[in-house]
Formats: sequence, structure tokens, C-alpha cells
Amino acid sequence: IMKITASNTQQVTQNLAKSTNQTFQESMKVSDNPSFQERLGDGLRNVANVQKDAAELAKNFELGTENDIAKVMVSQQVSSLAFQLTLNVRNKALSAYKDIMNMPV
Repeated sequence: IMKITASNTQQVTQNLAKSTNQTFQESMKVSDNPSFQERLGDGLRNVANVQKDAAELAKNFELGTENDIAKVMVSQQVSSLAFQLTLNVRNKALSAYKDIMNMPV
């Protein structure tokens, strides 16, 4: 049984933040001036990958192959935040579209 301490949690958080930042930086290096469509697509793919990784970690924890509950919980929170951010961006874009459509010409 692994003992979970504050130092373990902090280390897991730092490792997860580092890997997420590295993935984000790699996705931004695709081209020098990506279009809005490319950025949006990359962002959605990143959210999908984070959710897939969190689901995989949760499954592995349930099966007993992953012992670090802190890592699983942090990945679940990152996944949740990524989804909430995506949802809020979608809502803002939809609101802006409705505002533009309601403008008098």
C-alpha cells in the first residue's frame, strides 16, 4: 500500500502540469501562424486526449495496476477543468454569433 503524503501530491501535480504544458507547447509548434480553425481543432484534440488519459488512469486504478490515487484524482480534475473551459468557450462563441446575427444591417 502506497502512503499518500503532501509531498507525493505536489510531485504528481508538478509532473502532470509539466506533461500538459509540454503537450500544449508541442501542439503550438505545428506551424508558425496557425489559423483559428487549426488552433480550435488542436485545442479540442488536447481536451479529448486529457479526458482519454484520465479515463485510462481511472480504469487502471480500478484494475489495480495504478496505485497512486493522487495522480488519478489530479488527472480527473485536469480533465474536468479542460472540459469546463471548452464548454465556456463554446458558450461565448455561440453568444457572439447570436449577437452578430441580431445586429441591424
